[in-house]
This record gives sequence, C-alpha cells and structure tokens, in this order.
Amino acid sequence: MKPVSTGSEPEVVSVGWALASLSLSMLLASLGTSIANVGLPTLVQAFGASFQQVQWVVLAYLLAMTALIVSVGRLGDLLGRRRLLLAGILLFTLASMLCAVAPTLGMLIAARALQGVGAAIMMALTLALVGETVSKARTGSAMGLLGTMSAIGTALGPSLGGVLIAGFGWQALFLVCVPLGGLTCALAYRCLPAAGQARDLERGAFDPLGTLLLAFTLLAYGLAMTLGRGHFGLLNVGLLVVALLAAGLFVWVEARVAAPLIRLALFRDAALSGSLAMSALVSTVMMATLVVGPFYLAHGLGLETFAVGLAMSLGPCVTALSGVPAGRIADQFGVQPMILAGLGAMALGCLMLALLPASLGIGGYLGPMVITTLGYATFQTANNTAVMSDVGAEQRGVISGLLNLSRNLGLITGASLMGAVFAAVAGDLSTASAEAVASGMGFTFVLATGLVLMALLAALLSQQRRWRTLDSVA
Repeated sequence: MKPVSTGSEPEVVSVGWALASLSLSMLLASLGTSIANVGLPTLVQAFGASFQQVQWVVLAYLLAMTALIVSVGRLGDLLGRRRLLLAGILLFTLASMLCAVAPTLGMLIAARALQGVGAAIMMALTLALVGETVSKARTGSAMGLLGTMSAIGTALGPSLGGVLIAGFGWQALFLVCVPLGGLTCALAYRCLPAAGQARDLERGAFDPLGTLLLAFTLLAYGLAMTLGRGHFGLLNVGLLVVALLAAGLFVWVEARVAAPLIRLALFRDAALSGSLAMSALVSTVMMATLVVGPFYLAHGLGLETFAVGLAMSLGPCVTALSGVPAGRIADQFGVQPMILAGLGAMALGCLMLALLPASLGIGGYLGPMVITTLGYATFQTANNTAVMSDVGAEQRGVISGLLNLSRNLGLITGASLMGAVFAAVAGDLSTASAEAVASGMGFTFVLATGLVLMALLAALLSQQRRWRTLDSVA
C-alpha cells in the first residue's frame, strides 16, 4: 500500500491510510500527556510516595518532550523523517511497556522520560510529514485532522485512565499504549512516503553543542515553571536565570557554527516569528481554562466532581469536532482570515468569561467556553497550515519542532502564570468563598483577554506587511 500510484483512486486511498498513521501518532503522544494525571493518587498508594514525588511521572514526560522537540525535528530533516518517526513510535511503545513493569517509582519516572522522547519525535515529525503526504491544497484539512486527534487524545486520557485503573490497576494506563503503538508503527511503515527521506549525515551537519544547550535551556525553563506548583521561590528564580544565560549562550553558539540547529535568520521572517509568538500566547490562555476552570466550577458554582469532569470535557470535544471543518474552510478561503476570525472569537470568549456573573450558573460558563475553544481550534489549524505550507522540504522537521515548542512553552507558562494570578486574587483555595473564586476567575481572564489581543495585533501587523509586499510586487 504505497502512497505513489498511477491511478487517482488508489492514491487517494493511500493518502488516507498515511494520514491515519499520522493521526494515530498524534493521538498517542497526546494520550501519553493526559492519561497519567488521573493515576497520581493511585501511584501515591502503590509506591508509598508523596504527591511531590509522584508528580514527576507527569513532569518527566512533559519536560523530555519539550526539551527535545526541536532537536528531533532537525534530526528528522537530516536522517529522514519517516525513518526517525518509526524509531520514535517504537521507542514510545517500548517505553510504555517499561512503565507498566516498573518495580520502583524511580524506574517509572525514567521510563516516562523515555516515553516523552518518543512523543517528541512523534509530535515534531507528524506535522512535518504532512507536506510529503498531501497536496498543498489539502494541507489545512490535514492539519485540522491532526488537531482533532490531539484534542481527542487529551480529552480521552482522564476518562479512559479512570476506567483502566478501576478495572485493571495503574499498569493498564501504560499497557494500553502498546497495541496502539504497534498498530501505528505498522501503518506508518506501510503507508508513509519514503521518497526524499534519505539524506547523508555529513560531518558537521549536526550541531551537538547547540542541541545540548537548547535542551538544557528548555529543561531549566520547564523546571522553573513547574516546580512549586505556581509558587515561585528562590529555586524557581535561580532556574530562570540559568535558562536565560543558557539561552544567550545558545544564540552565541548558533551564530558561529557552520550548520546550526536553528538558523537564526529564520526569525527575521516576520510571518514565522509572529506565528510562533501567537501560538505561545494562545496556548498560555488555553491552559488558563484547564487550570482555573475546575476550581471555579467546584468552588465558585458548587458542582460535584462528576459534573466538573463533564463540564471540563466540553472544550476538547469542541476542538475535536471543529478541527476538520476549520481545516477545510482554511483550504477554501485562505489561512489569514481564519487566523483573524479564530483570535477574534477567543478574545470575545475570554472577555465574556472575565465579565461572567456567577448568577448565570453553568450555562454562563459553558457558552463562553464554547466560543473560546472554537476560536482556538480555528486559529491553531490555520496557523499551523500557514507555517507548514511555505516551508522548504529541508526545514520541515525543525520548523514543526518550533511550532510544537511554542505551544508547549505556552502550556507550561500558562500553568504557572495563570495559576499564580488566580491564586493571588482568590486567596487560599481551601477556604476561599465563592465570590473570591469568581473574582479570581474574572481577573485571570482579563489577563487572558489582553494576551489574545496581543496575538490579534501581531496577526493584523503580519497581514498588513503581507498586503504591502503584494502591492510592491504588483
């Protein structure tokens, strides 16, 4: 079942199966991010550990994925994306087995870090391989499908994890990924295009020092934003300083090596820089809905745990349902109008959440959430399409890595920044009144509205520069 065919119908079938393999790869990486969270209380009992120790089961995966996602994208450009994606899927599957049989918490955390490395490869190269799988005219639809699968994986994790723990124990959280990984690997091997995947790794073509410095920078930043659960101390500040120094050293090295990991000239492209900045900003905002939402629903509206879970599942469901239609609309009408429309909807939804009167109850929360999430899905699909459609074949891996990195950094920053803002306004959440929680919610989304407006301004400036370029060419 090869993707190259002389007839039009077999080619369509092959492209469909190739997209199925990429979709499963994105689903697995997203599922790995969310499925372990629900098992943390069980792991505390199973290993006799504290919550602070057990939370590294989640952090090890997230930090490994964030620190390496650009580097593995560059390796894919050099070694072949299909080849490296297959290795990443196998690594993810093997690490899932190691997680399930881990005899100690330390072994489990190490296996989760290894699983995060596999997830970094899968996320970076899945987007990069879209350009080798579908025509440019269908890129938006493909990006929408991948966004849908990512949302499904994120939404499915907690509910599926709860069922698996109840029926089979915590080991099932990781064993479920083994058959899915095997299926994904088989499909990718049979269906993904091999054309253009082999490139010689010439001496000096890879930048090991830059790779180590970038990974160290991102690791230090990730730790600074996640340790202390939003409460900044001297350790967090020290890690931020280390991250800044390492980032400066990384830039200095990249400007001097013959084959840099990231060509700094890429960031002179205002459209690319703007897209990465917008992605980070909106991801920061979306994390606010995941961090603040449960507290507002439970303490502000007094909902039971089951009702909170149902309400929180609405956002991922909206994203899953709107991803493919948003991609098709972007293919038909262009990505720039869709970027502006998505950001406009996000700004409106966040403003409604900021002004939300508690007297409206759950309906007053879910309505703005639908608008915000729909805007996010529209923006994300159009923004990814805009970036990946114009990237040369030799840079697809590293640019895809940068796109995923901007999203991950936004999520990490949002978890810390938005959580800290909410806690500062609402006060001690164990004793805070419903009014205090509502005030914290409102203030947090005032900030979120400002961040989305910054992204909207960047999009408008990018559109204005594009019009000027077209006028000068004409």
